[in-house]
Amino acid sequence: MKRYQQQPISIDSQPLRYTTTKYPEISRDINDVYVNTTMGDRYDILAQTYYGDSSLWWIISSANPQYADASLFPPRGIQLRIPAPNRVANILGNYEALNRNEI
Repeated sequence: MKRYQQQPISIDSQPLRYTTTKYPEISRDINDVYVNTTMGDRYDILAQTYYGDSSLWWIISSANPQYADASLFPPRGIQLRIPAPNRVANILGNYEALNRNEI
């Protein structure tokens, strides 16, 4: 997938420009999974493992803002929270609501 493929474009201005993406706050849930990271762990690989979709890496990253440093690699040796797979539809709905392009 291309980096900006799903990024909304503001079409009322010249030149065309990308808008800012907003990510929802992801609260803790009793069904969330916790993993201890090791060398080679990546958010996209963890998303593929737990959600079956590597493009949902941002959900895991957003759920752990204390480790977000604009990298696909979480720090090694930490406990990482992975929101429960049954919460993904709700998280995606919140994401879409935050980023509706109202032109």
